[in-house]
Amino acid sequence: MTVASAVDPMVKDWCPGAHRPMMSGDGLVVRIRPMGGWLSSDQAEALCDIADQFGSGVIDLTNRANLQVRGVAEQDHEAVLQALGAANLLDADARLEGRRNILVQPFWEADDLTARLASELAARLTELPELPAKFGFAVDTGAQPVLTAASADIRIEGTEDKLTVRADGADTAFGVEAATAIDAVIELADWFATTAQTKRMAGLLRDASLPTRFADRPALPSVVPLQPGQIGANLLAGVAFGQMLTATLRSAVREAVGVRTTPWRMILLEGIRQSPHADLITVADSPLMRADACAGAPYCASATVETRALARKLAGTAPGRLHVSGCAKGCARRADADITLIGRNGLFDMVRNGNAQTAPHRTGISPETLLTEFI
Repeated sequence: MTVASAVDPMVKDWCPGAHRPMMSGDGLVVRIRPMGGWLSSDQAEALCDIADQFGSGVIDLTNRANLQVRGVAEQDHEAVLQALGAANLLDADARLEGRRNILVQPFWEADDLTARLASELAARLTELPELPAKFGFAVDTGAQPVLTAASADIRIEGTEDKLTVRADGADTAFGVEAATAIDAVIELADWFATTAQTKRMAGLLRDASLPTRFADRPALPSVVPLQPGQIGANLLAGVAFGQMLTATLRSAVREAVGVRTTPWRMILLEGIRQSPHADLITVADSPLMRADACAGAPYCASATVETRALARKLAGTAPGRLHVSGCAKGCARRADADITLIGRNGLFDMVRNGNAQTAPHRTGISPETLLTEFI
């Protein structure tokens, strides 16, 4: 199915939340930001209940490790807020929710450095200056950073004895003590707020240099992208296109102690040693883990094409990374892919080794042609 017309695919300068949802083609998109990137099994069950009662029965996992319910009617929004509040999945107000853009590496242990820093940063959000709506933070402590490719503007990286704070886009960082790390984050945010004419840190650093006090050592090298599989007592499971039916999540949390979200279209199931549901991906070589696709039509008002059904069919034949985007925004993947397909007026444009903003080398391709002549 194609949709011949759609709204102008303009990139919005804010992200939806629970207090401030975004209208899309299938109703309101209500985004939930789990505290510390973690939900108890009871909270996950409650979220499934909300999606089944008020939404489409589907839960999305975003590239900022948030969860969202789609298809909510405007008249049901207040009831959704009440249900989220009862499950302790709701910030006090929209302003606090909008500030809590905090990514947390998912391999923390209770009361370890990562958990302590994430908790302190969340508690001190009111000390931050006014920042752009999409400005975010990553608590990425450990032997090597794992969130380097995820969206964040200020990053805490390293171990207790080699802890650093780094501005996104910089190849240098500055050393801090655990006790003063959040002070340093706030200081760097203050510098950005008084200096920047852009909305993101990496954009600022393309034209400006960091003060030397924020750049006293090389940044830590990051790990290669992680793959689904067993990690200690926990299971890192892939979610194709970041979308799962509530039945899938319910099945997972019946066995798990809790669920940790990631920005990699994967969830970490605590205390699980085998996949609790066939729809979860647990093998590293699954072609679906090399494919990205947004919601597409008719679910997104900007899209003119269906995306995920096509991406699922093409994933096994596309060389390397595949990105199927319903419009020119490219929401599912900002980085380059080997093949990017961009919906336009019911057809697709194709980009090789680029992203949704790259000039296409081929235009006006029908979905049927892609299925028979792809690559």
